[in-house]
Amino acid sequence: MELQLSTPALLFSAITLMMLAFTNRFLAIANLIRGLHKKYLENPEEEIIIGQIHNLKRRLSMIKYMQLCGVLSFLLCVICMYLIFIEAQEAANYVFIGSMLALLVSLGISMIEILVSNQALNLEIQDMEELFQKRSSGFWFKKDKNEE
Repeated sequence: MELQLSTPALLFSAITLMMLAFTNRFLAIANLIRGLHKKYLENPEEEIIIGQIHNLKRRLSMIKYMQLCGVLSFLLCVICMYLIFIEAQEAANYVFIGSMLALLVSLGISMIEILVSNQALNLEIQDMEELFQKRSSGFWFKKDKNEE
């Protein structure tokens, strides 16, 4: 199969949008960390904050590798286009495969990061559920003042 110059160029928009999404995730996590840091300074004993901090550190690391693989994919696309331009077709094929693999790894890490993100939300929900159960159990068993 002979690659056309337009084939790796098609990945430019996809990789750019993917990198934008990864950057947005990074910014959202940075804001969460700043908020948790403030909460932690107020109450360093709260266990949920420690769990969230661990989770966010893990997610930051994943986003770093997602972005690195995305940039590598983008860089390999540019190299592939150059190789096609100078008519080094076989090398261009291998570089394009490398670009696709880097993109695949980036997307795989992104999928795992989404699962880790859900774990963080479950920590928050668990905390609220415990509070709700404490409040609602008292509600169901309260005696009405009129009954006495």
